[in-house]
Amino acid sequence: MRAKLMEMLESRKDEMIEIRRYLHQNPEISFKEEKTAQYIIDFYKGKDVEVQTNVGNGYGIIVTIKGGKPGKNIGLRADFDALPIVEEADVPFKSKNEGVMHACGHDGHTAYLLVLADCLIQLKDELPGTIKIIHQHAEEVPPGGAKSIVESGVLDDLDNVFGIHLLPMGPSGVVGYHAGYSFNGRAYLKLKIQGRGGHGSSPHLANDAIVAGAHFVTAAQTIISRRLSPFDIGVITIGSFDGKGTFNVIKDSVELEGDIRYMTVETKETIEKEVRRLVKGLEEEFGVTCELTYENDYPPLYNDPELTEKVATILKNANDQDIKEVKEFPAMSPSEDFAYYAEKFPSCFFYIACTPKGVEEPYFNHHPKFEIDEDALLVAAKAVGHVVCGYYDMK
Repeated sequence: MRAKLMEMLESRKDEMIEIRRYLHQNPEISFKEEKTAQYIIDFYKGKDVEVQTNVGNGYGIIVTIKGGKPGKNIGLRADFDALPIVEEADVPFKSKNEGVMHACGHDGHTAYLLVLADCLIQLKDELPGTIKIIHQHAEEVPPGGAKSIVESGVLDDLDNVFGIHLLPMGPSGVVGYHAGYSFNGRAYLKLKIQGRGGHGSSPHLANDAIVAGAHFVTAAQTIISRRLSPFDIGVITIGSFDGKGTFNVIKDSVELEGDIRYMTVETKETIEKEVRRLVKGLEEEFGVTCELTYENDYPPLYNDPELTEKVATILKNANDQDIKEVKEFPAMSPSEDFAYYAEKFPSCFFYIACTPKGVEEPYFNHHPKFEIDEDALLVAAKAVGHVVCGYYDMK
């Protein structure tokens, strides 16, 4: 079956590219991917599969491929939302939707998985188990789509979940993996500090919210430098400080927003505890009142070590002309809501290199000039196809 599957994928490489380019020209932002979802649904029309739509808190789609033999159940996930970015990439299939761009590779994720799924549908009588294709909406914007899909219960019968991400971290043909904690978790904070306004000449008659806010910005960094172990990873970024006023007027209130990243659940808990403690101290020290919004968005993504080692071994032994190198990648500092699948099931999220040919310093994901080598689409399809065959021990 493996040889048959690889031959089918190779013959449909151009179709993957065509699908990717169509999706690239017609991007839709998170939670508004109505037309993209319909395109995916239409792709499966007339095929012998069960298709569930509007799964979770948006346009999630689950396609169930029931194998002809009993066996384990796995999920294969690809996201399909785009970003609110004005595209600057010089490609003939540029986004038609002004201010929206597939700048993270989700168009490629969807394209490869649609074709791989169709090939698996044609070979399903040989499958010893069930494969659920997870076409996931809204990866980019919290609360994301993954959490709600997991909570819907439609995946409760799965044993493991696999996913990939296109990354410009090498030429097409390179596949990366990382066991254990692999992507940062993320939290969001908003802090409103209420003081008392006044004239700049009479600070004793006022209570300066800007001074309290400035102290918070500086003190928050000591959480990272003095409350975390030097071996832990954590970042607190205050990206917005809204204190605009008049130069000689003491501001009565300010509002701050921040982004928090962490690599382990333990670090997440430490940072949140210390932020809350710092806010309480701010009220006591400066005599202000504080309103804190603290939301844990995506958890750290944990790749099951045993399953990840199995994936790496399968790919290293694939003897495939399109998979030229399989190597360990470092942990990644961004966040990924695939982490919700990995919380529920032992999972593996691995990487497909896609640096455009002849480019030494590629633009990374989320950049307005982000591009991929479309040869990586076939590499993605074949890599996941090899993993499926190796998982089921199908020759």
